[in-house]
Amino acid sequence: MNVYDEAHNLQTAIKESEEFKQFDAARRKIDENPQLSGMLKDFREKQMAVQAKQLIGEEVGEELMGAVQQLYGIIAQDPAAAEYLQCEMRFSVMMKDVYEILSEVVGIPQA
Repeated sequence: MNVYDEAHNLQTAIKESEEFKQFDAARRKIDENPQLSGMLKDFREKQMAVQAKQLIGEEVGEELMGAVQQLYGIIAQDPAAAEYLQCEMRFSVMMKDVYEILSEVVGIPQA
């Protein structure tokens, strides 16, 4: 068994999964709308800033948290954006599960 061949098989399986296909289709819809794409990018940046602060144990200010929540409320009202976020979540869960399976071999502890 060649590990690299199996990795390519996994790549193919991921690309052929419903989670990826739905996520990719939703992502392409978003890319067709520059305004919505920009709002999602801004949301992601703010969301990552919150997560970064949480990871280092820093307090997340009400202003930043409020901005993330407000932006999410606006984005979630758009059907294409709501679909994208749902598809992204399902795809992320699948990828997390795959990572956990792969990390078992080297004994990486899971959270």
